[in-house]
Amino acid sequence: MKAARNKTIDITVKEGQVYLDRCISIDKPAELTTILDKTILGDTFDIISFLPQEFVDLLIVDPPYNLDKDFHGNKYKKTSDDLYEEYTETWIKLILPLLKAKASIYVCCDWQSSPAIGRVLKKYFYIQNRITWQREKGRGSLSNWKNGMEDIWFATNSKTYTFNVEDVKMRRRVIAPYKVDGKPKDWEETESGNFRNTYPSNFWDDISIPYWSMPENTAHPTQKPEKLLAKLILASSNPGDIVFDPFLGSGSTSVTAKKLNRHYVGIEQNPQYCVWAEKRLEMADTDPTIQGYTDGVFWERNTSALQKKSKKSQVTLWELDENV
Repeated sequence: MKAARNKTIDITVKEGQVYLDRCISIDKPAELTTILDKTILGDTFDIISFLPQEFVDLLIVDPPYNLDKDFHGNKYKKTSDDLYEEYTETWIKLILPLLKAKASIYVCCDWQSSPAIGRVLKKYFYIQNRITWQREKGRGSLSNWKNGMEDIWFATNSKTYTFNVEDVKMRRRVIAPYKVDGKPKDWEETESGNFRNTYPSNFWDDISIPYWSMPENTAHPTQKPEKLLAKLILASSNPGDIVFDPFLGSGSTSVTAKKLNRHYVGIEQNPQYCVWAEKRLEMADTDPTIQGYTDGVFWERNTSALQKKSKKSQVTLWELDENV
């Protein structure tokens, strides 16, 4: 029995048959109208050739890392760096014809596979940056540093591309506010506290991994947070654009794209994950909120737009809850 506050989505395929029925299968060339805003059930390597060409504005890829991992029956074995590089190049070559001329590409990876993915991307795209984000959680080790970081490579299909920097500003607390002529300089004074909206860097320390009391959480072993996907989608696409994820998992890319008024297309071969993805897409109809993203800005980890004062100490406390 789950605790009352445990919101983890872990329904079985049998329990979620209604969601699985919403997914589509493709075994012949498909029109864009057929796949738009759909979850495609099947193997990406078998399906990509049936998709329309040049329909993708933003490609977000979270492929299986080069690790031993069991994805609810789909087991992956760690291989050599060379073979993983070949694997990466295989799916990139297949996806190339699907990308629009001004498309942007983001590829997630761990520190071990990051160099290989970077080398392959450089052969086909313009490398713009490498983002490193702090996972916050990680397995400890007595003989090494805990692995708490992952990379995301940012590349583009051409030198002309979308980047909406004003849409991905970070809101930070101002600890020592500086004033000129008695007025705030480069920060905002509000009843809730003092803030500064800063331009984003390529190091993200504000991401919380989904956990059991968050509505977005599923039983997927490597689920990416909606907040992380929101940054990529807001920066590198516009409302109405098409976001494509060929390794959809439990649906974070599609769900976040929907919440941000983008179209989406996702491919996932595991029926269990397709069920969870469609369940989350249904939930997005009534709850379009994204943890950590409020009033058009991204908040620091473990903070929210609202503050409260302790009646005893009158000290301002930053609110910590499942919605931040």
